[in-house]
Amino acid sequence: MLGEMGEMMMGLRIGLGLLAVLFGATGSPAAVPDRLSFAATDQIFANWQRDAHVPGLVYGIVVDGKLVHVRGAGVQDLDSQRPVTADTLFRIASMSKAFTALAILKLRDEGKIALDTPAEAYVPEMRGWKMPTADSPRITVRNLLTHSAGFVEDNPWGDRQQVLPEADFTAMLRAGVPFANAPGLGMEYSNFGYATLGRIISNVAHVRYQDYIRQTLMAPLGMTSTGYDIFKAPQTRRAIGYRWQDDQWVREPDMIDGAFGAMGGVETSANDYARWVAFLLSGWPARDGADAGPVRRATIRDIVTGDNFATAAMRNPAAGGAPCRQATAYGMAWRVLDDCDLGRIVTHTGGYPGYGSVVMLLPDKGVGIFAFASRTYGAPSLSALRALLALQKAGALPDRTLPVSPGLASAYAAARAVWRSGDIGAAPLAMNMPLDRNAAQWKALLADLRSKVGVCAADESVQPVSAMEGRFSWACAHGTIAGRVQRAPTPEVKLQALSFAVQAE
Repeated sequence: MLGEMGEMMMGLRIGLGLLAVLFGATGSPAAVPDRLSFAATDQIFANWQRDAHVPGLVYGIVVDGKLVHVRGAGVQDLDSQRPVTADTLFRIASMSKAFTALAILKLRDEGKIALDTPAEAYVPEMRGWKMPTADSPRITVRNLLTHSAGFVEDNPWGDRQQVLPEADFTAMLRAGVPFANAPGLGMEYSNFGYATLGRIISNVAHVRYQDYIRQTLMAPLGMTSTGYDIFKAPQTRRAIGYRWQDDQWVREPDMIDGAFGAMGGVETSANDYARWVAFLLSGWPARDGADAGPVRRATIRDIVTGDNFATAAMRNPAAGGAPCRQATAYGMAWRVLDDCDLGRIVTHTGGYPGYGSVVMLLPDKGVGIFAFASRTYGAPSLSALRALLALQKAGALPDRTLPVSPGLASAYAAARAVWRSGDIGAAPLAMNMPLDRNAAQWKALLADLRSKVGVCAADESVQPVSAMEGRFSWACAHGTIAGRVQRAPTPEVKLQALSFAVQAE
């Protein structure tokens, strides 16, 4: 069967016209990977599908608001043998939490929710809860968003609560739950906590959380095939979920839409989900201009903030490349990684009876990758990471180039004037500069450097670190000068830091 499915691999390349740029961004656009890079990516996922015994798989790559590559593999279900396409519907499990979190933040923006208010203000059934210690703080909405409410990690149990009726969930809330820790002491993943956020949305918005999210987030983004009730979806487009057991596929039972859908109930297609990824990536970088989305760009960027109980661990060596230690923190429905090769990665996985999924966003590059699979807990996380590393190695994932602000341009011009004149007095200085190194010392330093490297045209561009700071490198007659310039936090342009050094060859 897997060999037959390998032959059914179908490329569904989508050009620039199929998915228009949803939201503009400043800075240089990321390079669209070439076909060779896509071929390497396709092979990575094909190998994973074969080795992991996955009946159906789809994955896509989004660059600067466009779905530039999408590929379906295998079949939607073993009976009909319909091939997976970019319109096939998969449940994405815990990747659903991102919709719940952004809906909470939207209500926050509207003044209807305060994140640091006790959650019991919006869910009355929580008011009688017995806290784990006498000095425990009450659980806030922020605690629920960042998995810091003190609840026990509940993946084995929570995944099966999808079907729970609302009335039963009300009774559960009224009864209270035991705690693993006092609120606010650490991050421990809680599906129960996100189900509670769904109840907050319903209570505050006065409509079912499913309807609020669909009406205020999914519909404005054109995600017309995305929702929570799988039985209302076109059945001929559904990817049926399977478990690999005793060397064969066993069909997982379909789970109806229930109270816990806020933590994992979304069903979507690659074409629809690409719109969601493009929208999220549009939040970066911060810039001028009107907001075009259903929430503000600044609100999108809130998803990477949280209590930030950071941890560190070695990257899976199977990803390839040199050994790399990653720092990880949990924001609001997203894990935020600092990777030595890829930089900032904003990611989440989904695991569910019959399904597995992963999404990785590189917000500083304008690139996202996602994949859905129809096998229980079959999230191709390592494959997605390996695909990004392969694209990075091919030079296809450059960081966005920051623009040079007018203030930085003025500061850089002052730095060049100092070098050419040999006099620090040629620049507007902040009060700390003469105290850090006096004019005579600057004159001696500049003379020594100029004697070593000779003439420097100093016409290379400054490379911004921020709107206030930049680094530069000048090719000179007998070497290279590397430097740094930084403005002081004053309205007028004054230098608080300036350095020149001969760069080692």
